[in-house]
Amino acid sequence: MQTKDLHSWSLSYSQARDCQSALAARVRFIPLKKQPKLIAGLDCAFTKDGKKIIAAVVVLKTPEFNLVETASASRKLTFPYIPGLLSFREAPACIAAVKKLKKTPDMFIIDGQGIAHPRRLGLAAHLGLFFDRPTIGCAKSRLTGFFEEPPSEKGAYTFLMDKESTKLKTSDGRRAASDEVIGAVVRTRTNVKPLFVSVGNRCLLKDAIKITLRCATKYRLPEPTRLAHQFVGKLRLKA
Repeated sequence: MQTKDLHSWSLSYSQARDCQSALAARVRFIPLKKQPKLIAGLDCAFTKDGKKIIAAVVVLKTPEFNLVETASASRKLTFPYIPGLLSFREAPACIAAVKKLKKTPDMFIIDGQGIAHPRRLGLAAHLGLFFDRPTIGCAKSRLTGFFEEPPSEKGAYTFLMDKESTKLKTSDGRRAASDEVIGAVVRTRTNVKPLFVSVGNRCLLKDAIKITLRCATKYRLPEPTRLAHQFVGKLRLKA
């Protein structure tokens, strides 16, 4: 699969932050024209010695979630751990793995934040611009924003807001405050911790919520990222 080449990865911390702010303006919020059939899950992990990062991508064909293709890549870590700048550590390996795909996915679900980020460019949004494909950020934990806990049933959600609010709209119809919505807190299994879903690129939040729930068949994680997580875990053991 071909990807865009948007910038150099040899950046200072301040240059990286400026890069995020500039790229965030290029994220596109557009409705999906059709339901994606080939959905890729993408996840990454550090080697045991902490010197390299491994990325794994798994492509599934929906609605059966049949495995179509997998790919992986590893890269030496060159950027230190700085909250809010994690994509500069992880994205190079993710891009290298995706470039190995023979088929181009219709959509990516990435284990990470989309625009639910202080500068509106988490890993999923950053990669979404490189891939120029509909992309969803599906994170296990919150990076920024405020929310009310969604109801316990699968399919329930509340909005993740940029500013704290006490009246957030939920799937049962409660009203939302006028603050900026940066994502959704989605219950993918009844009585299980929710996921933090946000737009990465080329989709709307309602699309991201719908597809995340459609891909969450039996587990908390959507099937594409669940399998990518398993795949990268096995690769880490062998590294």
